[in-house]
Amino acid sequence: MEFQVGDKAVYPAHGVGIIQSIETMEFEGEKLTFYVVKILDNAMTIKVPIQNADAIGMREIIQPRRVEGVYEILLDRDTPPDNQTWNRRYREYMNKIKTGDPIEVAKVLRDLALMKRDKNLSFGEKKMYDQARTLLVQEIAVAKNRDEEDIEKEIDDLFLPGAKMPKNAGKAARKAAPKESTPTKKKAPAKKKAPAKKTGAKK
Repeated sequence: MEFQVGDKAVYPAHGVGIIQSIETMEFEGEKLTFYVVKILDNAMTIKVPIQNADAIGMREIIQPRRVEGVYEILLDRDTPPDNQTWNRRYREYMNKIKTGDPIEVAKVLRDLALMKRDKNLSFGEKKMYDQARTLLVQEIAVAKNRDEEDIEKEIDDLFLPGAKMPKNAGKAARKAAPKESTPTKKKAPAKKKAPAKKTGAKK
């Protein structure tokens, strides 16, 4: 997948970024071309070699129709909770987040969100919960052309008792059409009135 300047893309474990420029540099006599990616969440700038972008896992924003699949993972209550020690779960969760796949990230968020309902998360668990939630919120907001606050609430509501799939989960919001400016009519210059003639009695 090739990106152009101005495109938005997902960089694994960092989230949505925008391609600010494409630069060519020379290293030891070899020319390499890089995407210069600015991560939206923290303004970090990352240089990604174009020839390695696919291997690194850099990809397009998901299509709106795939969001429903992500929400299905978050709504899943049949998968048993992971009862491994935190160290093992941390490694497993981190590997899922590093894939950059929203389905895998959703599995991490689901497990930690359900755990959060039963007990207070540890510092490490809370940090990973926030990371997974932020990654999903940012990408889904861009994919559906919605505000992040709306997506945060939509995701949080999926963990309420009796939660169901949101309406239009897999559809993007329509972009507002730009308002057409109506030309203003120029006012015709006011006609000057002729001075009134004075009438006086003849002496």
